[in-house]
Order: sequence, then C-alpha cells, then structure tokens
Amino acid sequence: MMKVTYLGHSGFLTETEEGYFLFDYYKGELPPMDPDQKLFVFISHAHYDHYRTDIFSLRTYFAKITFFLASDIPVGEESMGSDIRFMKPNEEQEIAGCRVRTLRSNDEGVAFLVHCGGKTLYHAGDLNWWHWEGEPEEYNTGMRRSYQAEINKLQAEKIDIAFVPVDPRLGEQYCWGLDCFMKRASAAHVFPMHFWGNYAVFDRLLLEKCTEEYKDRIRKIEREGQSFLLEK
Repeated sequence: MMKVTYLGHSGFLTETEEGYFLFDYYKGELPPMDPDQKLFVFISHAHYDHYRTDIFSLRTYFAKITFFLASDIPVGEESMGSDIRFMKPNEEQEIAGCRVRTLRSNDEGVAFLVHCGGKTLYHAGDLNWWHWEGEPEEYNTGMRRSYQAEINKLQAEKIDIAFVPVDPRLGEQYCWGLDCFMKRASAAHVFPMHFWGNYAVFDRLLLEKCTEEYKDRIRKIEREGQSFLLEK
C-alpha cells in the first residue's frame, strides 16, 4: 500500500513502508508525519513554484533526512549539509536503500526516477512537451525532440506512480506531454500536475480521445491536501 498526498501545484508527498518521498514542495500543508521514519526530499529545479528556501528546516523534525537537489539550485552556506545530494542530469546515486536517477529537463534542472523497496516513482519537475503557440517552429520542434528523447529512456521501467505536467497555458497542447509519457513509458498510477489550480483540467483530460486507453490510471485531484491510498 502507498499513500500520496497532493500538496499543491507540483508538490506531492508519497508514503511507503520505506519512508516518505517529498517532491517539489513549495506550498500547502504537510500532513502529520512520523519523525522516526526516513524522509527523502526532492527538488527538481529552482523556480519559485517548485522550491522553497526554508525546506531545510525539516531537519529539525527528521533525523533520517536526505535532500536530492538539481545541481544548479543555489543553496545558501547556512543551509548546506552532508545530507544534501546534488545531482546533474543523467546521473545516478544511492543512499539509505533509495536509488535515484535523473533525466535532463528541457526547461530547468532535472526529473527524478526513484527506486526504493521494490517501488518506482517518477517526478517530471518541468520536463514536459512545451509546445507554445507563437513560438518559432524550430523552438517547438526542439522541445518535442528533447522531451521524447528523455521519455524514451524510461521505456524499460515499471513505474508505479508518476507525476507529470498538464499545463493549461499550453492550450490544446496541454496533454501532449502526459500522452507521450503514458504511451512510451506508462505508470500504474499517474497524477497530472502543474495545472495552476485549474482543477477542471481533469474533467477535460478524461474526455480526451488520446487518454481513452489509460484514463483509468489517471488520479483525479480535486483539492490541496487530498490523499490517495494506492495498491501497487
């Protein structure tokens, strides 16, 4: 059994038997947590909507804590510690039974693939199929190619839970990244994210023709703080 709590925007807390996995937390309230458990904190990049600089205050409550940060995230000297692991794109590190691999974001920072206790989690950060109306064709073509190249690296993985952007600002192209991910890599449970509080995006997603074959795996978020109990 796994538990996922939506914190807001791209922030999620996943709880398994091995501990807690906190992704891109910058807003919302954390639920009650066992301070004796392991806590793994992941920060994909330094954009304000993915990173809060006071995240390191969690050390006060958790003795067994590890931070995985994209290597280009600035951290003040007062926050540095041996519990921080900086990660470049296409790198792999292992600590406390948790194996973490990164992909290269086509925006900033990295995406995370996490293996721990026989479970696999994927958090995209800002890795997405960013197709913006009004941008030059070569820009959008480059975004498509870079996104597909990274997602192709996940084809051999059996992902249990994935957190993938569906940004309504992209217009009709808002679901291209999710669709590409689910058809090339896939996951048992997928949580759309980065939707800027526009919860109507879920009803829209479930009506899209492209999602028909996997809509039963899309977890519908309705509010901040909502939790989901998931079978593997």
